[in-house]
Amino acid sequence: MSNQNLRRDEAATRSALITTHSYDVSLDVRQAADPKVAGYTSRSVINFSASEPGSSTFLDFISSNVHSVFLNGKGLPVADVVDGSRIRLDNLQAENQVTVTGTALFSTSGEGMHRFFDPADGQCYLYTQYEPADARRVFANFEQPDLKAEFTFHVMAPSEWQVSSNGVETLRTQLTSDPATSRWDFAPTKPMSTYITTVLAGPYFKAEDAWHGTLADGTALDVPLALYCRASMAPSFDAAELFRLTKNGLDFFNELFDYPYPWGKYEQAFVPEYNLGAMENPGLVTFTESYVFTSRAADSQYQGRANTLLHEMAHMWFGDLVTMQWWDDLWLKESFADYMGTLGVDRTTDWETAWVNFANNRKAWAYVQDQLPTTHPIVADIPDLEAAKQNFDGITYAKGASVLKQLVAYVGFEAFIAGSRQYFRDHAYGNTTLEDLLAALSAASGRDLATWARQWLQTSGISTLTTEIEEHDGILATVSLHQHAVDPITGRQEPRPHRLRIGLYNPDAAGALVRTDSVETDVDGERTLVGQLAGKSRPALLLVNDEDLSYAKVRLDPHSEATVRSSLGTIGDPMARALCWTALWDSARDAVTPAARYVEAVQRFGPAETGIGVLLNVLGNAGTAIERYVPAAGRGAVRSGFLGVAAAELAKAAPGSDHQLAWARTLAATSRFDAGRLDLIKGLLDGSTVIEGLAVDAELRWNLWHALAANGQADPAQLDAELARDNTASGKSGHATALAARPEPSVKDAAWDAAVHGTALSNQLLSATIAGFNTAPGGLLAGYVEPYFECLERVWAGRSIEIASRIVRGLYPAGQDLTQDLTRGGGQDGTPEGHPVIVRTDKWLAEHQEAPRALRRIIIEQRSQLLRALTAQAAG
Repeated sequence: MSNQNLRRDEAATRSALITTHSYDVSLDVRQAADPKVAGYTSRSVINFSASEPGSSTFLDFISSNVHSVFLNGKGLPVADVVDGSRIRLDNLQAENQVTVTGTALFSTSGEGMHRFFDPADGQCYLYTQYEPADARRVFANFEQPDLKAEFTFHVMAPSEWQVSSNGVETLRTQLTSDPATSRWDFAPTKPMSTYITTVLAGPYFKAEDAWHGTLADGTALDVPLALYCRASMAPSFDAAELFRLTKNGLDFFNELFDYPYPWGKYEQAFVPEYNLGAMENPGLVTFTESYVFTSRAADSQYQGRANTLLHEMAHMWFGDLVTMQWWDDLWLKESFADYMGTLGVDRTTDWETAWVNFANNRKAWAYVQDQLPTTHPIVADIPDLEAAKQNFDGITYAKGASVLKQLVAYVGFEAFIAGSRQYFRDHAYGNTTLEDLLAALSAASGRDLATWARQWLQTSGISTLTTEIEEHDGILATVSLHQHAVDPITGRQEPRPHRLRIGLYNPDAAGALVRTDSVETDVDGERTLVGQLAGKSRPALLLVNDEDLSYAKVRLDPHSEATVRSSLGTIGDPMARALCWTALWDSARDAVTPAARYVEAVQRFGPAETGIGVLLNVLGNAGTAIERYVPAAGRGAVRSGFLGVAAAELAKAAPGSDHQLAWARTLAATSRFDAGRLDLIKGLLDGSTVIEGLAVDAELRWNLWHALAANGQADPAQLDAELARDNTASGKSGHATALAARPEPSVKDAAWDAAVHGTALSNQLLSATIAGFNTAPGGLLAGYVEPYFECLERVWAGRSIEIASRIVRGLYPAGQDLTQDLTRGGGQDGTPEGHPVIVRTDKWLAEHQEAPRALRRIIIEQRSQLLRALTAQAAG
């Protein structure tokens, strides 16, 4: 049985016994460019102390094989001490040194040392990614966040490569015995956790700069800067803009936190096939290379990149300097970084919509996650590493950030920052829990935050606020807010305190809806009477949680909803408009109103939406509504109408505008399921149709080919020709998706086999193939329901957690329709709960109570999403 899944109690026992001091890690990747070479030599020298001489502990190392283990100068029998991914160390002394040499494996899953061959030029690129616990795939270590140490890295690699790590490069030596190889030595780091160490190696393009700052006490800081990307992407690499954002961020955070940037240099690498948006490795942050825009990108994408850059920079303090003790408190770093990333965009860039996009995107993610049966408190219960892997979710990031935003309003920004500064000073290079943070914030604000923490951090679920209004002759008599806040875990009502604003909107002389009045109020308990509104004229729109100060789902009162559905496009304030879009979407998702009405609103008001981030979001929501929430009987008509609007708006949009790009993407996405505009798509691809200003570049072309392929109008030869035109990493992904999208049983069989039974697909190509597989007309995938449930445990046991999670989540049979006709895949009793896939899912869950918790979580979440879709169809 695998022993890779470290338990919390095991980690606590180990950290109570040992204290780690230093690592000296040597990696030999000189043969990485040979695809036949599966691994590389890894050597760790670890110095640590033990509180109980004579006791035992273990190291973590997931490897091809272990060559030797030396403990305090004595060689240990490898066959005796190596047990799977653990190396037993017995008879410890007060001070110890252990040296482990072995062969680690290159990865194609984005875990550990990922190896990528660039299809554009054949060059080999390496980078590492560890969170939460994959450093042990690269070198032997004590893999848990509270065993911090200093790390010194040495890397042997081809001499012409760029090589970097957390510390600054101290020496580069060309080997006299092998001039084609050089050895890079890096300076020891400050104490840090294993999961944020990193190595980068390959023929990367490198740009260099420096940041110079002066702290309030006069201390001068000089921080070397560098940026990396693959050589073939260098022509698209906007290094000057990235350096500008980086310097602005360092200016901002050094002043805000009043603690000098602690990690020496600040490098950022944009790497291929990355599983995350980015990772906060001190001194060398890694990002997905999708942030290097090789095709036309919307302004909101650039803003999103800036947000990620500043999010990771905030981690240099929240997460790296001060780190959570165990993954229960993952939020201590991620929630803060999410909040600080948005604050940084708001304070250090020219974008004025940072908090609008936060409300529209990040909080929307949290709202979805918080309504799943697997939701959890922000401070979560994480018993093991598999659970930790699944907890990088909307609760830990976006709900936590939303609650922190609310806390700032509660205690005041100055007190919040003062508490944060003290937190850094008290716990620098250490590990903390919730209690440590609350102590610092309570001391700075003078408020006892224990009750607030219990209500917001230690309960689950989302509060829904509804408004009850009594009026007489157009005058408000009483307005009360009702809070429904059932904790899905306990089943209890958990009403939370909300400090929020209520906006009153009325038409101005030109007919635009503008805020004519507002009140602030504290909502606490299940019913709150808003006395400040009594005697005011009934507004056209009463907007609860105006300016998005609190974390809650808001139901519009009937009068306000009617106003929004008739006049949404006339609301001038972008935040208010975004909140109204969210209210309409929540109503559709929750089956309060038919999903087709949401699509109608997007068709009517989407063309007038000025915020490109909001527009892209609502267009995506409309696509989900059509394919998942609109009943099958009416779906074709709704989809056709929406597709017609997309084509018309594409023709009318300002040439070269972001809105033009948004409607072009929508045309392509919607056409995967509707052949009505395929002539237009073919014309855009072959150049016979030209729309002024529209860049039909690589990304858009693959989206268009995906639509043709899904309709059976693209054959392998055509797709191969397009790949020859765009022989890049993103081109290979687009090619894989389009090939698997063709509506032929043999194509779906091949895609299924490659994903479930094969191991040749990298993480990125696996997801691309699954996306194509799932693009299918009704009924074509019905035969894969039973094979899906039959393969689950085998996939989970036989693949890495990253790859297994992609397969289990991506291949769940989510594309189902509710119908009375059993011969066409409908519900057994006509209800959402009676649908055959829901019934089959329930059967699997009942029969596999002992399946890994992380696997069950994915299945439960997918079931919940399907049930929501079927319920929405029933409401439609």
